[in-house]
Amino acid sequence: MPESNRPLVERIARVLAGAAHSSNAEGSDPSAAEKVDLTWPEHVKQALAVLHTAREPDEAMAAAGDSEVWRDMVEAALAQRVD
Repeated sequence: MPESNRPLVERIARVLAGAAHSSNAEGSDPSAAEKVDLTWPEHVKQALAVLHTAREPDEAMAAAGDSEVWRDMVEAALAQRVD
């Protein structure tokens, strides 16, 4: 299974920063990578809120796999330090 070299909280925060700045989403910058690199820490609290919500799998997710493993993985992501 592929693994990311960045914590999940950071990856979500980067997506939120990208959505705020990129013209591909809600922003106006056609090349927002530098802004994302600078501002993603401002979105960590939002990223944590997303993960808190995602701790509990919905019915389709539970039917696809082990709900306890899912919860454990999300809890591990919440527990990681993001620098």
